[in-house]
Amino acid sequence: MANYNIYFSPTYGTEKVAMALADGLHGDFKAINLCDEKDDFSLRLNQNNLCIISVPSYGGRVPAIAVEHIKKIKANGAKAILVCVYGNRVWDDTLSELQDVAESVGFVVAGGVAAVAEHSIFRQFATGRPDGDDCDQLACFAKQLQQKLDAGNFDKIVLPGSHGEYKVYNGSSFKPTANEECVGCAICADNCPVGAITHENPDETDVQKCISCMRCICVCPVGARQLDKNAVDAVAQKMAPAFEGRKKNYLFI
Repeated sequence: MANYNIYFSPTYGTEKVAMALADGLHGDFKAINLCDEKDDFSLRLNQNNLCIISVPSYGGRVPAIAVEHIKKIKANGAKAILVCVYGNRVWDDTLSELQDVAESVGFVVAGGVAAVAEHSIFRQFATGRPDGDDCDQLACFAKQLQQKLDAGNFDKIVLPGSHGEYKVYNGSSFKPTANEECVGCAICADNCPVGAITHENPDETDVQKCISCMRCICVCPVGARQLDKNAVDAVAQKMAPAFEGRKKNYLFI
């Protein structure tokens, strides 16, 4: 049985969660990074396939570009474990939207996870997560999922959140820009999942296309891409009550 670990993970937090879950399941998983426009996302699957599909929560929703890529898959009854990763606030409708999208292309949902990872903008919240305790919890849950898969029990589950009428998300105002340290290597352009940075002008950002995923900051080899620190600090201070503390992972089977 072919297994696929499909994730949209601009700053690698979602990938860490997805990998921890895959480590607890049987068999090898082929990694498919939905951030990489060079990958072919038009998979043709069948009921013998198992996929882990993982996305970050952006304002309580699945990133639109991830939805676009997932909809290219023809699942034909393949089994799916769905994962949304949130930055220590809440995930709102991310997991329910992901379930609706997955089922619309033919997946049978076997379980779900809402896991915590370090916030991609406000790095002081959930710093270092998923940590060892998180990974241990995910590995234990994976064993429960494997038992369910082995038993062939695929009764309909309904993951929490609104189904069909989702929270409105109008995007983030935080758009990374390049400073004078930019060397024009265009690694950011190669890695931008929505083409908001060009090879011709890698020091510029198309703010209309940018989805504030922070991938360009993460991959820049010289640290030349950044956000307005004062603006980030001001919002972080205002939002701190909602983001502070150790939030938990939620497991659904």
